[in-house]
Amino acid sequence: MNQAYIVATARTAGGRRGGQLSGWHPVDLGAAVIDALVARSGIDPAAVDDVIFGCVSQVGEQASNVARNVVLASGLPESVPGTTIDRQCGSSQQALHFAAQAVMSGSMDAVIAGGVESMTRAPMFSPNALAAKAGLGSYMSPAMQARYPGVEFSQFRGAEMIATKHGLSRDELDRYAFDSHRRAMAATREGHFSAEIVPLEIRRPDGSGSGEMHAVDEGIRFDATLEGIQAVKPIAEGGLCSAATASQICDGASGVLVVNERGLKALGLSPLARIHHMSVLGHDPVVMLEAPIPATVRTLQKAGLSIDDIDLFEVNEAFAPVPLAWLKSLGADPARLNVNGGAIALGHPLGASGTRLMSTLLNALGQRGKRYGLQTMCEGGGMANVTIVERL
Repeated sequence: MNQAYIVATARTAGGRRGGQLSGWHPVDLGAAVIDALVARSGIDPAAVDDVIFGCVSQVGEQASNVARNVVLASGLPESVPGTTIDRQCGSSQQALHFAAQAVMSGSMDAVIAGGVESMTRAPMFSPNALAAKAGLGSYMSPAMQARYPGVEFSQFRGAEMIATKHGLSRDELDRYAFDSHRRAMAATREGHFSAEIVPLEIRRPDGSGSGEMHAVDEGIRFDATLEGIQAVKPIAEGGLCSAATASQICDGASGVLVVNERGLKALGLSPLARIHHMSVLGHDPVVMLEAPIPATVRTLQKAGLSIDDIDLFEVNEAFAPVPLAWLKSLGADPARLNVNGGAIALGHPLGASGTRLMSTLLNALGQRGKRYGLQTMCEGGGMANVTIVERL
């Protein structure tokens, strides 16, 4: 079977809700990432066989197959197709898996996988909220309600359940969030993100250019203090999680270019990394956010690796209890986890986060001269994707 190689990565710097990327239509955000991938790889745009993009809130400006619209807004020819997928927060990580499977099968040689989410212009939960307002019903069918009677699926409640189950304290969560900002600050100041970020001009509300560039993740709080984080009220009365220990609402786009051996030779490309293993697993949809733990255990077993064989980990910081419970359960080295900060500092642009994490992971492996990286993230519905890459 063919191997799948990542030959280029690109991402926007994260933008706060209503911040420096809010003037960008999400389709144009995605197109900017695609154009950057083409420029960075030097690939003939017509050689791209498909574009697979993740997006969670597929409504309004992100509706009507945003992946195809991204293609039409980019420098790719009209002959390049595009399809949009939704695996909740893991959407663009799943896009990477689908792209890898396509080139490994030999049916395609070069595929762009990525994602986009403008949480300013298509707010979280807006598809459900707008449908309910229009009287179009709920995603919870009678059969689902019978299986989970009286259950309201909630990521916020799931985060509290994980914290309690794994014996995590409010102090541990606060300190983890502070460390996320500190790591992101250090990475920014030392230029570790420069190879992955695509600088974009800040646009005014009318779409005109401002002359200023957005090239630094806007969510990083360079003035963060542990005391300030500790002072934030919990989301739920008497709870452990606060807004400061949760991922930030974010606008952004990201992507990777995936090819097989035939693509490498035909296009004259050099690989950054090889996809070593891919998995996805369903788990408890009520706890919802705990799936990365069993998914990682199964992935390591299938890959014939131990947790100590992995040099760096990217575990999405949807809420601080998620990576902390993962560390505790797997016995992983905390010094290898989210070494440049995570979504608590950098933001979590839902459908774009999967390939954002992969872009950051590959760059961190390269900067440290390391070999294996593992990425996983919790997903709505109680699922988790896991990807192991080998830097080349």
